[in-house]
Amino acid sequence: MNLDKFGPLRGLTKPWIRINYYVTPPKSHQAESMTPKFTLTITSIFLSLSLMTAQETIIETILHDGSTREYIVYVPEIYDDATPTPLLFNFHGFTGQANNHLNSTGMREVADTAGFILVYPQGSLFFGVPHWNVGAWTNGSSADDLGFTEAMIDTLSANYNIDLDRVYSCGYSNGGYFSFELACQLSHRIAAIGSVGGKMSSETFDACAPSHPTPVVSIHGTEDNVVSYYGSQPSGSKTVEEVLTYWVDYNQAETMPIVENITDLDDSDGSIVEYLSYQNGSECTVVDHYKVIGGGHDWPGSWGNQDIDASSIIWNFVSQYDINGLINCGITSNTEVVDDSPAIRIYPNPTSGLITISTDLPKEIDCHIYSLTGISLLSQKIGPGNPTIDVTDLPLGSYFVNIGNQTIQLIKAD
Repeated sequence: MNLDKFGPLRGLTKPWIRINYYVTPPKSHQAESMTPKFTLTITSIFLSLSLMTAQETIIETILHDGSTREYIVYVPEIYDDATPTPLLFNFHGFTGQANNHLNSTGMREVADTAGFILVYPQGSLFFGVPHWNVGAWTNGSSADDLGFTEAMIDTLSANYNIDLDRVYSCGYSNGGYFSFELACQLSHRIAAIGSVGGKMSSETFDACAPSHPTPVVSIHGTEDNVVSYYGSQPSGSKTVEEVLTYWVDYNQAETMPIVENITDLDDSDGSIVEYLSYQNGSECTVVDHYKVIGGGHDWPGSWGNQDIDASSIIWNFVSQYDINGLINCGITSNTEVVDDSPAIRIYPNPTSGLITISTDLPKEIDCHIYSLTGISLLSQKIGPGNPTIDVTDLPLGSYFVNIGNQTIQLIKAD
């Protein structure tokens, strides 16, 4: 396997090879030919990030549908094989490279604190450039990217303790389009999705057949000259409004969103952000949208707008859900939020100042409080018992409390 295509792998030491053999018939919504399709994991190259930590960046190779497909797996140091662990895919854009996308989006740092396994798949070539098969400008592609994704899920769950109820997808540009395709055609495996600078193709839109209410968070610049916000560019695309309307209607969410103007933290980036949240959908699902007014074809927080952090926003959003909707939907109250894997209770919620976190965690773990924009505001370690956190100085509003790989929404009120 040629590692050069992934670019420089900095800070990696002590490479070694493990050979895995894994064969399974693919599961795809696409029409199958009379020739059986099989997936074979043939080689995994493990590259340890450091002799001092358990972090690993792993390049996996799969023979799927007659083609060699590659994907990069990032396993955080705090991964525990005894604990079911969420899985998040992050798909690069059209012409992109998985390793460049890994290095540019800053999502490894989120995985390091939240403890999920992060996967960056590599698109196959279409007229000489990497792509994801979504129709529209990729019409004519024969790539079975849905089957490839399902094969990755099956292979990863064989090698790691994956919580199959908490498999998520996100992507940039063409990768955002493909995340919508997964929500439409592989929703029995995908719990929630995020898109940055991506929309739905007409083919994805017209054939969309999700099997459950699907939480969606999207981030898009109004001045995006690659994937237009208001128009149909690239050819065969729906508008951002049409995409939002589809998911709001499908999830039976409220059609009038909560609207909030995000603080302009960086007046030199040429853009501001408006946050729209369509709430109270079936199974407590939500459709969130960050409208980057004046923003381009960017990944906010990494390049472009600096008022929000796309990577943190995506994880804080999707991690609230499993395949059945909001975790513990219907059993929470206005004074207590419960998440029981392990059991975590935050009360009072809403709060005016001090919150208590009741947990049966076996050891200390990091707790982070994020704004809706993905900015970390408070951090401290918590352990067994009933530790408290003082949020008196936080402005009134909504926040995300991230404890391990679980996220709970916190309301700060008078």
